[in-house]
Amino acid sequence: MLRLITGLSAVFVLAACTTSQPDYCSVTLRGNLSAAMTTAESKLASGCEYSFNRYFNDLLTIAEANPSKDNKMLFSDHLMRVNDMGIISRRQAEGLYNRYFNVKFVSLQGDYNTCSQTCPVRAQVLSDMQAELHDKELGLMRASSDSAAFYRADTLLKETDLVLEATCRACAAGKVQ
Repeated sequence: MLRLITGLSAVFVLAACTTSQPDYCSVTLRGNLSAAMTTAESKLASGCEYSFNRYFNDLLTIAEANPSKDNKMLFSDHLMRVNDMGIISRRQAEGLYNRYFNVKFVSLQGDYNTCSQTCPVRAQVLSDMQAELHDKELGLMRASSDSAAFYRADTLLKETDLVLEATCRACAAGKVQ
């Protein structure tokens, strides 16, 4: 009976320890964007590097609630500092920035043959670009108040669709002959 009581006591002590310790990396980023970025960077530097994506999404939400043309530069600087910390690579930093804050599409890149690489998966490429346009709407239009850049990206997507359609038709016609 004493063993049972001792065992149950140990279980309750362990349960109390696991439930009373808040998750150090769980933080609600709020307030002004610069201050929220500082908080996120502090957490990332002290063991919360796996929370980067959540923090980044929270920062986008804050920027959306407080749109400013300065937000592009704030995100650029933030991503470079996080890169300098070794949390993300330079390529990841550039990819994230371009995905949200640049008219250039990261979904369609590379030095490959359009006929053999892009045409077979054209629908998927265009779907990926459409999803990226949604992210650009958040970054360019809603967070940065840069509707002109967003509409340039939208036009670029439409032009890319037309060019790919013509190119893929030409590729298909070339294979038939």
